[in-house]
Amino acid sequence: MSSRQNINHRFNHKKYRAFTPIQKPNRRWPDKQITQAPLWCSVDLRDGNQALNEPMNPAQKLKMFKLLLETGFKQIEVGFPAASQTDFDFVRQLIEQQLIPDDVSIQVLTQARESLITRTFEAVKGAHSVIIHLYNSTSTIQRQQVFNKNREEIKSIATQGAVWVKQHADKQPDTQWQFQYSPESFTATEIDYAAEVCSAVVDIWQPTEQQKVILNLPATVEVATPNVYADQIEWFVDNISQRNCVTISLHTHNDRGCGVAAAELGVMAGADRIEGTLLGNGERTGNMDIVTMAMNLYSQGVNPQLNLANMDKIISVVESCTQLSVHPRHPYAGELVFAAFSGSHQDAINKCLAIDEKKRALDPNAHWQVAYLPIDPKDLGRSYQQVIRINSQSGKGGVAYILEQEHGVKIPRWLQVDFSPHIQRQAEQTEGEVSSEIIWEIFQQTYLRLENLMQVNNYTLNRSDRSDVLDINIQVGDTSVSMSSQGKGVLDAFIIALNENTNADILLIDYSEHALPGIAKAKNEQANAMAYVQLSINNQRYAGVGISNDIVGASLNAVLNGLSRSGVILNSANKANLTTV
Repeated sequence: MSSRQNINHRFNHKKYRAFTPIQKPNRRWPDKQITQAPLWCSVDLRDGNQALNEPMNPAQKLKMFKLLLETGFKQIEVGFPAASQTDFDFVRQLIEQQLIPDDVSIQVLTQARESLITRTFEAVKGAHSVIIHLYNSTSTIQRQQVFNKNREEIKSIATQGAVWVKQHADKQPDTQWQFQYSPESFTATEIDYAAEVCSAVVDIWQPTEQQKVILNLPATVEVATPNVYADQIEWFVDNISQRNCVTISLHTHNDRGCGVAAAELGVMAGADRIEGTLLGNGERTGNMDIVTMAMNLYSQGVNPQLNLANMDKIISVVESCTQLSVHPRHPYAGELVFAAFSGSHQDAINKCLAIDEKKRALDPNAHWQVAYLPIDPKDLGRSYQQVIRINSQSGKGGVAYILEQEHGVKIPRWLQVDFSPHIQRQAEQTEGEVSSEIIWEIFQQTYLRLENLMQVNNYTLNRSDRSDVLDINIQVGDTSVSMSSQGKGVLDAFIIALNENTNADILLIDYSEHALPGIAKAKNEQANAMAYVQLSINNQRYAGVGISNDIVGASLNAVLNGLSRSGVILNSANKANLTTV
């Protein structure tokens, strides 16, 4: 058999069958429009955590939990405490240290097994408000091939679990309980049977309109197009018992790349609540991305009921806790989503922005209408930067090319985006070509020769396997400031120290460095290294460039120069003088 025949034999679509949709000629959801945000429940700490190569440690979990609170989540699934001692201990920490606000409910997952349910209630003892999330698998393939049980046997697992949950909750009356049931693999379960099992569970729990039960209908594996899922949800909403006492929740995965679309159509079909993760982390291709869905609502003039304005901080915390990088083209959050590299796009954006600026001066709530930009980047702490001649079609006059070839300076892409408008303004003012010498002079004026310049006098760095301890003395005008901090790397320690010694909120977004070649050393005999940082300071982006005789010193100076460009200045009292530069 030839290699081509072997490939064709392996790549065989005949192994698969199209999913059979339900017959629903009277569907109503296509004419609906989402006019208010659903209830949100973050599952970053449970579903998202279990999908990581290295699950979060307790410190990372707490950091993520605090971010979720800051973002505005009122329901947070914090773990599967009966299945993991780490999860159990984390839940106890939240409760015993009183870290859960009164208006926030923690959610905990448990299978429909008595020992696990008992352990789960031990974990949440003393909590103010708890959602007990009970589940068992109901799909045809799970019943037949995994559990070897018939419909009645699978339903009895669900109902017996519901009885145990109710019995344990009755023993802890001081906690505000809400019960949630998930027929796992709902989308691959016969729709009438899914409704039958859920109705049986609801009958045991006896909800009221004031104390509703949550029925969570997961696309555990995405098996069809989003419209099929919407049909399933609408049929279920129409046929479930005690609908007025039930909150319909969705938990979609992204196996077909349609997790957000399925959730949106599911809300149009009658769902009330959405489970997902920030930026979509989860099993296989991921969970439903709450940031994307919430920002989709925002872009349509709907209040998402979540605060996503400091997108840089959200990305920084998620990346540090999950060890997963956000793709530069990720909707709304990616580094490049507001950058235009096409000349025609740049021209259209600039013209629209000029019109928008005039409109907004008269009416701050004027309708946003800018070509190629679905939302205003400033809403997320970003800015639109025109990218001129800094891509594959830059030609020999490209700014980055000149800086590297003539001055030995290798600026990263994000700094190219930040710097190019300065050169563009020069070109427009002089109406001529900008020379290499002028480009280098503007670069130094912009990033190195700053007013209110702060410089590193000296520092000591003690490194270990787990953390670095930094002691640093900084010259600020005629005075000096000493600081000490500990972090995962020298820059992490330095950022922590600056946050502790200023009134500013500082995050490190990106970093790059290199040794300086002979061509650059000739221009500055004391410099052997150059470093570049991109910072978020008080939810605004600033680039910093530093030079020194070593990489660490250059990196520290780059952070200080970025801080100087923001207008945040340290003084001898270790306070921040906030000025506008």
